[in-house]
Amino acid sequence: MNYIKTLAVLVFLCLNTLSAFSQTDQEEEPLSLDSGTINNQFEYVIQKSSSWRDERGQSYKVTKSFWLNELKAHTLDSLKAVHKDLLDTQTIVSNQKKEIDDLKTNLSNTQIALDKTNSEKNSMSLFGIQMSKTGYNGLMWTIIAGLLGLFLLFVYKFNNSNKVTKEAKLALSEMEEEFEEHRKTALEREQKVRRQLQDEINKQKTSKNSK
Repeated sequence: MNYIKTLAVLVFLCLNTLSAFSQTDQEEEPLSLDSGTINNQFEYVIQKSSSWRDERGQSYKVTKSFWLNELKAHTLDSLKAVHKDLLDTQTIVSNQKKEIDDLKTNLSNTQIALDKTNSEKNSMSLFGIQMSKTGYNGLMWTIIAGLLGLFLLFVYKFNNSNKVTKEAKLALSEMEEEFEEHRKTALEREQKVRRQLQDEINKQKTSKNSK
């Protein structure tokens, strides 16, 4: 009887430990002694055990001993698995703590290096030449201003060239129109002179014929 009580207490503790993992599955999995969660296996034993009452009406369950042995083995296996998972989790937590400590150390070293860099001399190197930050900034702004001036000059020349090109095209177009007008006028004059010459020839022929 003490053995059964001890086993029942052990199983109760195991069930409390594994309840979070088996609560969902136990409603879906069929009851079996060889598979499923520990809780399902206990339900299987309870439902399959015979019931009887004593003369006082107290209810009891008669369970097969090999069922209890199976439950004990499965419970111990589950406890071992939980213990292994706990050890693995502790190892992971320990490794993560070490990584966090290393990151904190690296961050501290980086901050020290940054503070050291910020506290160095107020100088910079350009093409191997040391100069003050003020001189460096002045040189950079001078270069930028020079490039900006060249860019503006290029834009001005481009616009001016574009303007000259447009004016030249317009002048050429006007000259072409004037030339075309002059050509038409010359053609009309030539045609008029030819008609006058033909009229004169015709008059000369008529005069000769009349004599």
